[in-house]
Amino acid sequence: MNKQDLIDFVSDKTGLTKIDSSKSIDVVFDGRVSGIKADKAARFVGFGSFETRSRAARKGRNPRNGLEIEIAASNSVSFKAGKEFREAVNAAV
Repeated sequence: MNKQDLIDFVSDKTGLTKIDSSKSIDVVFDGRVSGIKADKAARFVGFGSFETRSRAARKGRNPRNGLEIEIAASNSVSFKAGKEFREAVNAAV
């Protein structure tokens, strides 16, 4: 499912126009990004949680020429699915 599919889904389920659905989805995404940046985590009971993790600087190799390179420290976001979400996905298997 991509963003347009999600907009269509929300529009069908709520009766909102696609423009209003798009605005709503954008607000939710923007809010979560802001929340994760500020609090370092976002938890949704039943769905899952997003957390930031720090990656230390490290050495790597350029796959084209094999030369060693320095990879800068960075932050990444990880997702851990909640119990109900995992159960719903596993029930479909």
